[in-house]
Amino acid sequence: MWTNRPLCFVLMPFGTKKDPVSQLEINFDSVYDLAVRKAIEGADMEPIRADEERTGGIIHKPMFERLILCEFAVADLTTGNPNVYYELGVRHAARPATTVSIFVNQQRLPFDLNYMRGLPYRLGESNRFGPQEAAELASRLTARLRDMREMAGSEPAIDSPLFQLLGEYKAPDISHLKTDVFRDQVNYSVEIKKRLSQAREFGDTSAVAAIESELGNLDAVETGVVVDLYLTWRALSQWDRMIALYERLPAVLKRSILVREQYGFALNRAKRRAEALSVLESVLNQQGPSSETLGLIGRIYKDQWMESHRQGAERVAAGYLDKAIDAYTRGFESDWRDSYPGINAVTLLDIRGDDQSLRRKEELLPVVRFTVLQRLKGTKPIYWDYATLLELSVLESRKEESYKALSYSLAAVREPWEPQTTANNLKLIQAARQARGLREDWLEEVVQELEHRSALSSGLGVPSPR
Repeated sequence: MWTNRPLCFVLMPFGTKKDPVSQLEINFDSVYDLAVRKAIEGADMEPIRADEERTGGIIHKPMFERLILCEFAVADLTTGNPNVYYELGVRHAARPATTVSIFVNQQRLPFDLNYMRGLPYRLGESNRFGPQEAAELASRLTARLRDMREMAGSEPAIDSPLFQLLGEYKAPDISHLKTDVFRDQVNYSVEIKKRLSQAREFGDTSAVAAIESELGNLDAVETGVVVDLYLTWRALSQWDRMIALYERLPAVLKRSILVREQYGFALNRAKRRAEALSVLESVLNQQGPSSETLGLIGRIYKDQWMESHRQGAERVAAGYLDKAIDAYTRGFESDWRDSYPGINAVTLLDIRGDDQSLRRKEELLPVVRFTVLQRLKGTKPIYWDYATLLELSVLESRKEESYKALSYSLAAVREPWEPQTTANNLKLIQAARQARGLREDWLEEVVQELEHRSALSSGLGVPSPR
């Protein structure tokens, strides 16, 4: 339920980012959830976080409106994130006061903070942001925001360096009517996102279709909502819907890397391989090697290999397998922090099974395992982290470790296609090893558990939640 509490816009990195000082990772979602959001609500304000995690960092009209029209703002300057600094500059050009800057106390920021009265906060061991660190930041930030609210009606303390240094500089006129319209738009966008989230949870495609119809002309809809709709169709495995929606997207979104990658993903799932490859190769040519793009290209070749193998065209299949391994390996080498192309590379090397491939697998496998373990230390794990550990344990024939990783994976499933994808990979490994005379009967149980979990997630054979 929305109220008329003041809106507080939050500018900060999303997910896990590397600390430039210690090189350890910081989970900014924890900083937001455990401290920043609670501090804002404690000051009787309504928190609104930027949509960069869904829009790929695209700066769009609603973003500028929120930067300028939200009564208050909090900016986390840790890691020197360029989007956050840009957005803070826009905010300081429009609002002389009511902006709080926060940052990790061990980091040296790239400019003098004397003008800004920044609020430092600390991290625990290995850059973990736990309950004690959260309580400290929440308490201090709540106090600062309450002080700002009290002063807002009189003479608020100027926190914008631009307004402090240029006394003759005047803030733009922000009409009361505009802010009322803006609040209605914010409330509407949040409500739509909640409905999309519920539709994803219940697998309700008709509800998503109704929302898409309700939105009408997408040029007039907030970018974050449009991207959320696009990724909701992905979560529900509605590839044709994704493809059709892409044609209706605003031009700026259709040109974005994030959306084009997902468009290529959908085309491949719809078995339009040549079109998918063309889209993703154009992205690759534009931005250079990327673990995400090369991982998606690797998946296309992997699908073509499996199709050719099923058809008995073994020479063609061998060529596609080579291309898939090359794409996945290049993707992993372009960003060692991303285990997705790495685990696919070592899996396909194991499947190819010749001496050279197995030696290369043994070289890459410890690096992939290290990558996953490092991620598990610094962030909130997701399904693919555990699934990667499961696949690595299977590749190393570690039965007990496989069972343990399986349990974690099953509990972390978000979308029904996730465990099915892992099950398919394990069946490929199993078949290739059986062809080489290796039998691991326990692996069949792992595959069956994953397929059962996929069926439950998609609502097959279980009571409807409605």
